[in-house]
Amino acid sequence: MSKGFFNVPVPVNEPVLSYAAGSAERKLLQQALQSALSTEADIPMYIGGKEIRTGNRFAVRPPHNHGHVLGYYHYGDKSHVQAAIDAALAAKSAWEDLPWEQRAAIFLKAADLIAGPYRYRLNAATMLGQSKNAYQAEIDSACEIVDFLRFNVKYMAEIYSQQPPVSPRGSWNRVEQRPLEGFVFALTPFNFTAIAGNLPTSAAMMGNVVVWKPANTQVYSAHVLMEVFREAGVPDGVINLVYVDGPEAGDVIFKHPDFAGIHFTGSTAVFQNIWKTIGENIHRYRSYPRIVGETGGKDFILVHASADVKAASTAIVRGAFEYQGQKCSAASRVYIPRSLWPEIKDRMLQDIASFKVGPVEDFSNFVNAVIDEKSFDKLANYIDGAKADPDAEIIAGGTYDKSKGYFIYPTVIVAKRPDYVTMCEELFGPVLTVYVYDDEQWEEMFEVIDKTSIYALTGAVIAQDRYAISQATHSLRHAAGNFYINDKCTGAVVGQQPFGGARGSGTNDKAGSMINLLRWVSPRTIKETFDPPTDYRYPFLEQE
Repeated sequence: MSKGFFNVPVPVNEPVLSYAAGSAERKLLQQALQSALSTEADIPMYIGGKEIRTGNRFAVRPPHNHGHVLGYYHYGDKSHVQAAIDAALAAKSAWEDLPWEQRAAIFLKAADLIAGPYRYRLNAATMLGQSKNAYQAEIDSACEIVDFLRFNVKYMAEIYSQQPPVSPRGSWNRVEQRPLEGFVFALTPFNFTAIAGNLPTSAAMMGNVVVWKPANTQVYSAHVLMEVFREAGVPDGVINLVYVDGPEAGDVIFKHPDFAGIHFTGSTAVFQNIWKTIGENIHRYRSYPRIVGETGGKDFILVHASADVKAASTAIVRGAFEYQGQKCSAASRVYIPRSLWPEIKDRMLQDIASFKVGPVEDFSNFVNAVIDEKSFDKLANYIDGAKADPDAEIIAGGTYDKSKGYFIYPTVIVAKRPDYVTMCEELFGPVLTVYVYDDEQWEEMFEVIDKTSIYALTGAVIAQDRYAISQATHSLRHAAGNFYINDKCTGAVVGQQPFGGARGSGTNDKAGSMINLLRWVSPRTIKETFDPPTDYRYPFLEQE
């Protein structure tokens, strides 16, 4: 077998296509959408390389047109979770022994498949299954997942290259990075196809085997990802895809002695319950599991009196309403000085009035549907509460309709108190709350923002005054794991802004960075002595 120190291809962020009218990519995406809409998909689980169909089928429906059926996925139970674990453990030895460059080649091929022949099919699946417009799908299910795969290969190579700087004469010190003992559980969310792809592949890339459970509302695009991974050459059993009830899966996984770690994105409450369950079962495990999670957010934009009004308004409306506010990083609370409020308010209302709301197939729609009826009902209840509350005023939106799709119209609430409920609680939808503060309260806003919620994911400051920027950056250093200056608080790019937050927002293990991949290996230090001592006596023992 040939050996070498290999240089991986230098990753470059995947270019974002525009889908402008008349463009080639627009036509290809429209064809992919039409193909998906005219085909009823039969979506199996994948366990040990086999397609598993249970006959217990659930419909996949576009959130913006819940009367249409895109296909059916086969639902499993505890027995399928156990089978996935068994398949993963059976594949483990051969996979972790495979040279790292061979693993790298598989995932680099997966990236090229997504960037090329699968691009429009995966984007169409994300648009239809998760109700994303063409641009939001492109930056997610094309560019970000491609970036995750390519940059993670680079980080993997860098991790393996890190070695002790000194080996004294007569010895050689080295470090190897072993995959974890056991299997990794990847529990992925509905809102980003890229996250759903990254959570299992980042662990697998480092030699681990994975049981992957996506959100039921993301199964449609997860199925396409799995087809990509199989075509790229991921061996049978390395990544096993199951559709099962969350508590049932947890009941099997978190009691298994070979459970080695969880890679999670989802709600804070679910993650905290998982952490508690792992703690209660800690005596069962072969080793201490790695617990990696990115959870909720109550993300803020703080506007200073020196801010550029156009920049502030644009950052607010984009940050709050792109993908219907269903991003962990979406702006959901904004603090605006009274001196700028009239002008910012006018610009925001003009922009929101120009939004078109509707299905993703119409590329002129900026806002589409929220993910499901449960989310719709939750948001509608908050809006109705604001309408009846004297401490709140709705100045835009406030309407909703689920007769055909789960449409919540972009809503802006002005709160009279900075601790009003929609300033504090995560809503995960196109509902933005504004608090107008007196200009002289600028420094007071730091403490208000820092203590208003349990989260610390993303935040932004909009200002031209450099002293104000410096103050906010320092005072809010624990309030956001990703902090933006004169920009919206969304849109982290792999290789540029590693993503994650602390406090109630997760373990801050920064997806899209080397930090995350280090969580999926366990280092071993090796010291080799070439001419070992043969006498126990040290020179200090000699007599004068």
